[in-house]
Amino acid sequence: MPRSVTRSAQFLRWRSTAWPGVCVLLASLLFPTTTAHPQHLRPLLRAPVWVYNDWSAYDELSDEVPLNEALAMRELDEILRLSKAGVHFDYYMMDAFWYDPDGGYRTWRRSDWPDGPDRWIAACEIAGIKPGIWLSTNTLTSMRPAPEWQSSLNAAGTAMALYSGGFLGDFISVLNYWYGRGIRMFKLDFADLSAAAKGDEGRLPPQEVRRRNARALHDALRAFRREHPDVVLVAFNGFVGDIESAAAELNPFNTQWLDVFDSLYAGDPRPSDSPQMDLWRAIDIYSDDMVRHFAQEGVPLDRVDSTAFMVGNTGTNYFRKTSAWRGSLLLMVARGGWINTVHGNLEFLSEDDARWFARVQALYAPLQGSGRTRRFGGNPGSPWPYGFGSVATDGALYAVVNPAQGVRTLRMPRLSSTQEPNIDGRVLFHDADFIPALSGDTIKLGPGELALVGFGRYNSPENDLGVEADIRIPKSIELLPAHFRDVTGHAGHIAIETMITPPASGDLRIILQQRDPDGSVVRSFSRETMGKFFRIRASQGDAPLPVEIRYDTRIWSGLSWGVGELRHDQIAPGKPIHIELSSAETDPAIHLDGRVYSVQYEADR
Repeated sequence: MPRSVTRSAQFLRWRSTAWPGVCVLLASLLFPTTTAHPQHLRPLLRAPVWVYNDWSAYDELSDEVPLNEALAMRELDEILRLSKAGVHFDYYMMDAFWYDPDGGYRTWRRSDWPDGPDRWIAACEIAGIKPGIWLSTNTLTSMRPAPEWQSSLNAAGTAMALYSGGFLGDFISVLNYWYGRGIRMFKLDFADLSAAAKGDEGRLPPQEVRRRNARALHDALRAFRREHPDVVLVAFNGFVGDIESAAAELNPFNTQWLDVFDSLYAGDPRPSDSPQMDLWRAIDIYSDDMVRHFAQEGVPLDRVDSTAFMVGNTGTNYFRKTSAWRGSLLLMVARGGWINTVHGNLEFLSEDDARWFARVQALYAPLQGSGRTRRFGGNPGSPWPYGFGSVATDGALYAVVNPAQGVRTLRMPRLSSTQEPNIDGRVLFHDADFIPALSGDTIKLGPGELALVGFGRYNSPENDLGVEADIRIPKSIELLPAHFRDVTGHAGHIAIETMITPPASGDLRIILQQRDPDGSVVRSFSRETMGKFFRIRASQGDAPLPVEIRYDTRIWSGLSWGVGELRHDQIAPGKPIHIELSSAETDPAIHLDGRVYSVQYEADR
């Protein structure tokens, strides 16, 4: 679930520069640096699992859709419907706000669960699905402290220390209580390792408070796992450092958390700072980038939960419903994580969708289980193509993405010494319009394009997964000369403008990006839709021209760019076009960059 609905651009800029270094220091104090034994990083699970999580079917933070028993049981029925088409789930995670604010995590919210969770738990067990529940680790999230927690409260009354007082012992009792009721997965969220017990704020250095909290929780969870070796624990906000900005150079945390957690989450899906015509592809790229950060910090890909796949119609998932869901699902499994989490409204998936979903699960199941997934190519946040490859003894699959505003070529490397050369391959899936050109181990991709390539046993028509019709990729793109200058007289707005002569053919793609004085991108947040915040206007003479945008939705996580396209049949040939780009950001230090491209699509739109 998202941490907050509003953030300031100033805080984001500070966090992306100073905060990573602070967190590296804190991480080194939490756990001494040691040479990890190989067993330390191996999965605690025996095999990859699939988890349904009902968050984003409801959303009580950035939306007003509540969680209740009727919604939970409806989604369980949908799981059973999808299973008839071959879709497999191992766990059903009940996310936040199931609990009574005064119940100390032992009772459910009575207004929405008048008979408690018994019917839901029993129905999961009958269906062969293991139930799980969300818990805030030590932060009071829409709760009041239980009597046993009072001795651990911090001075602000917002969180409990884990190293002192009665909270941690009672929290472990909560885990044991629900384990006894049949719960087999626990999602621990909102860990505040800086929470000091009253009186310790000035007595103990902040680093010592964090070290004590981390040690106490780590030891308690390790003991809990020893008693219940079949339990699954997943770590969310508060455990893994900065998961809110892919611009951060590091995601600082210590991999010793992998002693007790099956996976570390890589942040809720949000748009990358790499501008894309399609918002959904920008979100794919963000999650790819975060997984890359985690891998660079020493977390094996199979221990990362990218938490990137959501269908639904709430603020959490930007009201996407099922837009471009196929590419999102493919990338989730291609990243190699052993916790495959599906969020949201399963009723939005049709019977045909379910069959496609089941094919992807079956295709990747042996590859995920082998743990032989590698990342390659550029960083997803850069303008260079990249990918995730998974290899078996007799074949390999490569999910490749080109985040650039240009046609790019990517080589798919051999992933193991025993792998056959990547000579004879097949494109199994790609976005609409641009047909990827495959030559041996090299593929040419259009701007913003995703493709799946199979070699060896996977080079077969029976593995074809079709085309992502929701995302169309131009067959060519060319940067046009356009000199932007500042516009004065826009009260409360930053604006730039240019005048260009339209090319003889093709559409125009217009990009704005928001930056601070040192050139770093800056995200802005608005309670309005972002199409009202970042405006792209075009006109010829006194006549406005229609600009198509796909980012005009409420984006709780902020946005640093806007992209729009102007169709050729709307343009009078040879007549100059005036383009104005503006932002509702009021910080005078922030400026806008503008670019204009000529793009050609395969067919008329």
